[in-house]
Amino acid sequence: MLEDILVPLGICVALPVLIVWLIGRVRQNEVNRKAEIMLKAIEAGAEINPDLLQRAKKPKSLKERLLTRLTAGIVCTLIGITILVAGLVTPLQEGFDGSRMLLTFLVDIPGMIFISGGIGLFVYYFAGKKMLAKELGEE
Repeated sequence: MLEDILVPLGICVALPVLIVWLIGRVRQNEVNRKAEIMLKAIEAGAEINPDLLQRAKKPKSLKERLLTRLTAGIVCTLIGITILVAGLVTPLQEGFDGSRMLLTFLVDIPGMIFISGGIGLFVYYFAGKKMLAKELGEE
């Protein structure tokens, strides 16, 4: 009984919080290291580049951006299909009756949202690939 509550709570609440905390800590450590380097440079009297504390972001190429959309489309579609299948199979295994019809429909809504988002990303990828074929050929 207690495991039925703790496992979903741990996965849905604790795990995302832990991930966000870990990412924030990594970024904070990066900023602290750069600030320490700048302080040592100031103490030594050297010229300081103010852009040092900004994150160095390499701009993505057009091909990388399109492939990111394709990957996101595949992942969203697979997640949506998984949610739909789980939402439909679970009531059938437990014995489907009319009272669970609304619950089944409510469970399937996120699956439909994920699938529609995945299809939208597929359309974005294929339309972008077709429209930007000339620019992609130059890269």
